[in-house]
Amino acid sequence: MEKILDYFTIEGALGGSQDWFTNVVMNIGGCAAATACDSCIYFALNQGQKHLYPYDVEHLTKKEYVQFAMEMKPYIKPRIGGVKKLSMFIDGFSKYLRDVGDTRLDMRGFSGTHTADEAKALIKKQIDASFPVPYLMLKHRNPKFEDFLWHWFLCFGYEEKDEDFHIKVATYGAASSFVLEDFWNTGYEEKGGLIQYTTVQ
Repeated sequence: MEKILDYFTIEGALGGSQDWFTNVVMNIGGCAAATACDSCIYFALNQGQKHLYPYDVEHLTKKEYVQFAMEMKPYIKPRIGGVKKLSMFIDGFSKYLRDVGDTRLDMRGFSGTHTADEAKALIKKQIDASFPVPYLMLKHRNPKFEDFLWHWFLCFGYEEKDEDFHIKVATYGAASSFVLEDFWNTGYEEKGGLIQYTTVQ
């Protein structure tokens, strides 16, 4: 079984990329803000929440994406040590939602201390309900995941294949796919985790 969300492209890139940021601090540490920006664009395009993105969501450009990220920066500030807690993302993004008058979207943290099976159940539930899943990876013992260390990104799909549950994630304007169990079990005590989006009726 496979479920991939209808994700967006910007001038040929899959989603946004912090590599586009000319602001040095954002270029180095703007992944959490970029993840919030990508979430806003996804919801504006796929759930009619146009108020979340201040530009023309039907004609996405790198220039306006970078401008949007700079508007998101005060809410989810890059900082020494990074946006290393789920609560930092939730608190900052919630303030942005409040300031743009959104009363629909809510968030809950899902700690990396949960099991891989519990993470699988949450990701499957969210993707099936058409919600992308913000993912925070801190450290990992496997060097093949080095591009995702101390990094925020969005999960936008999954595939159940043989015995494995694969997730599809977007970051730096491209897609990657991983076996969730390998990705989730980092080998470190300090964990990241997921954000669960919900809607308030």
